[in-house]
Amino acid sequence: MPQSDMRAGSFQVIGLLLLACNIFAGASDKRPPNIVLILADDLGWADLGCQGSPFYQTPHLDELAADGMRFTTAYAAPVCSPTRASVMTGKHPARLRLTDWLPGRKDMPSQKLQRPDIRQRLPRAEVTVAEILTHAGYATVAIGKWHLGGPGFGPTDQGFQLNIAGDHRGTPPGYFAPYLATNQPPLPGIGESEAGEYLTDRLTAEAEKFIEQNASTPFFLYLAQYAVHIPISAKTNLIEKYEAFRQPNFTHSNAVYAAMIESLDESAGRIVKKLEELNLTDRTLVIFTSDNGGLSVREGPRTPATSNAPLRAGKGHLYEGGLRVPLIIKWPGRVKPGSVTGTPVAVLDLFATMLDAAGQRHAARSGTDSISLMPLLEKSGRYRRDAIYTHYPHYSNQGGRPGSAIRESDFKLIEFFEDNHLELYNVAADIGETADLAKLMPTHASYLHSKLRKWRRRVSAQMMEPNPRYRPFSSNPAVK
Repeated sequence: MPQSDMRAGSFQVIGLLLLACNIFAGASDKRPPNIVLILADDLGWADLGCQGSPFYQTPHLDELAADGMRFTTAYAAPVCSPTRASVMTGKHPARLRLTDWLPGRKDMPSQKLQRPDIRQRLPRAEVTVAEILTHAGYATVAIGKWHLGGPGFGPTDQGFQLNIAGDHRGTPPGYFAPYLATNQPPLPGIGESEAGEYLTDRLTAEAEKFIEQNASTPFFLYLAQYAVHIPISAKTNLIEKYEAFRQPNFTHSNAVYAAMIESLDESAGRIVKKLEELNLTDRTLVIFTSDNGGLSVREGPRTPATSNAPLRAGKGHLYEGGLRVPLIIKWPGRVKPGSVTGTPVAVLDLFATMLDAAGQRHAARSGTDSISLMPLLEKSGRYRRDAIYTHYPHYSNQGGRPGSAIRESDFKLIEFFEDNHLELYNVAADIGETADLAKLMPTHASYLHSKLRKWRRRVSAQMMEPNPRYRPFSSNPAVK
């Protein structure tokens, strides 16, 4: 071949290579973002440094908030399984008929009302965020607590390609290896572990491994830590640290719980660091939240776990301490660092938000209750939720009474089912729900009550019936 032809051929090859590189770069720029959803269990609204606690040390989550948006008024269900079901499907727990933790608290003679029959698993007919993202080409994994059904209804039956440590149970068999409990199978996907290994750390290591293995493709990592659910158990060195750090004027003082929170915080920090190491930070949406308010009553050794003050009550209650949870979202280039919003939002809106971010908003079926948070995150428009509803037709292990609630604008109305009495609070001005305004503002209470009842009919919410075995002076032990 003449030298001139060789040169021409070389230029053609180089041109083709450059074109291919440009095409690849363009495709890479258009690649949908990775999504990391970290869901803590029973973490209270006030349990982070960035939420005001001087006792709990959470530098990594505080930094996540500084790099993204912190929501100060995010609402979940009062207990775990309903929140998890709503995040997976975008449907309200009342619509799913999955309104209590599974299998739920048994009725007792001391209860005036009996609970409705709830679904004991998330139906496979429901379309989950994992199914949609898997179909869209995402690598998907569920790591940690599932609590939405056992065999045939686990994560891999609901759209996830991989499941590690998730099954029917809501309480971990133990936080230290070998993670075994009497008459319980081992956690799925967890093989041999070194004695003394901490469960929060092990789940984090599995998440790091997944990120490394899927760095070249869009992925959805659902890391649902068992922490900080009972049994309250932590590393000895961290417990000693917080025992020495306690101060008489601190609202929080549980050293073991504080140590659990630090391990949870370290986990989030490790995930963020792994994204940085693999140059994935700028193309990853990271979400951190909790499934319900903090455990503020006695329920097993080393409890109460925490105080949700200035909020009232805690897990299992319809007051703010049971419903408000931390929510932090980081997405470089899309969410302004250091943003804070007090707009009331629902945790079930994470379903639409994740699909929106992935360009899969169209894939959600009609009938979902989820509304994308993107207008708030990008400050690009109006978040269109007019009210936030809670329906809990159950007696909780923590002493909560059955009822429904609606939050619209600054006001929140609670209807308690035992005697149908109403309580109305201006939670914007009275965050601790100390002043019941129902009798002072009867017109507004009636308006919100009517709206709440119409919503219940719209979603076919199950209601309670009189308990035929009711004995008003019976004992009422917690069963879980």
